[in-house]
Amino acid sequence: MNDSNKNRSIILAITEGGLTQTQAAQRFDVSTRWIRTLLTRYRTGGLDAVDPQSKRPRTNPNAIDEATISTILTLRDSLITQGLDAGPESIWDRMPASSRPSTATIWRILRRNNTITDQPQKRPRSSWHRFEAAAPNETWQSDFTHWPLADGTDTETISWLDDHSRKLLHATAHTPVTGRIVIDTFTQTMDAYGPPASTLTDNGMVYTARFSRGNDGTRDQPNAFEQLLSDLAITQKNGGPNKPTTQGKIERYHQTLKRWLRADGNVESIEALNEQLVRFAHIYNTQRPHRAIGRRTPDTAYNATPKAQPVIEVDNRIWRIRYDRVDAYGKISLRFAGRLRHLGIGRAYARKRVLLLVHDRETMVIDRGAGAIIAEHTIDIEKNYQPSKGTMT
Repeated sequence: MNDSNKNRSIILAITEGGLTQTQAAQRFDVSTRWIRTLLTRYRTGGLDAVDPQSKRPRTNPNAIDEATISTILTLRDSLITQGLDAGPESIWDRMPASSRPSTATIWRILRRNNTITDQPQKRPRSSWHRFEAAAPNETWQSDFTHWPLADGTDTETISWLDDHSRKLLHATAHTPVTGRIVIDTFTQTMDAYGPPASTLTDNGMVYTARFSRGNDGTRDQPNAFEQLLSDLAITQKNGGPNKPTTQGKIERYHQTLKRWLRADGNVESIEALNEQLVRFAHIYNTQRPHRAIGRRTPDTAYNATPKAQPVIEVDNRIWRIRYDRVDAYGKISLRFAGRLRHLGIGRAYARKRVLLLVHDRETMVIDRGAGAIIAEHTIDIEKNYQPSKGTMT
């Protein structure tokens, strides 16, 4: 006999069967105190009142208040409308520190309100094997993706992404992306952030000619981008054929980019699309904490540690390499010993792109096109202007 039927039988045995409280207690093997409790419940609420009562607390001091739940659901809707990640951690980042619950609680609230669904087919994060560069500029990933204008015109957006910090270093739209554009965008990005120690791309012809064949069946010569990397001693890495997961970070970034563009709306011109990309880069780099880098923004992670750079060995010495441009006055600038030094090259080379090699206080400036050394310096730490060796001070 379950507890509900037993309690009802006790009451009926007393009220209709004529048993005393003591007799009922003996017959049903319960205490007379329990008999009195059941009779009190019966007199105030009838038979239903003697059924077993829930032991659940009437109040929960840890329950999330309705205002917090409303804030969570509002943030969820707002992030989705903006085309941004709207998961529990993204919501947690944007809530006031004094009132935000745990991410697990936020997830339960979202699930309870039918805003997310379970995805059991997903692999657990513990099974992922993630590669990450150890320092900013150690590896840049690049790829391009398609996006239509409002009239259906297809465009291609090329991006350069720092592997360590996920910082979006460059993103511009073109029709289409060509080998020349790959070089130009890479050069522009180096001008802003310095050269990377390596690059990681797929095997598209704009990045590599390693799978192309000439008329005689032999491999074609390196393309212009490969030659530029070779000149700068930048290691070129390419993913395996038909294995986009090698460039997983930039593939994931493309999903984020397209979700944001979709929410922002298609525009009429490529100029307007490039303006969208500037706004997106600001949001992506400075306002959107990233789970894989400790919930920091990419901009914070990029600036947190020293940058890697390419190096080359010449005469048994390791030289740092920089791709630079001579200014209108025939100089390039280099920070050395905490101060900016101005290296004299010569007005004949004004605006020319050059390679700068640095080993301790020694420098060499190379005309990349001619493959010749056009200036050398031994830096005098007492002076800002450094004349080229052999010239008059």
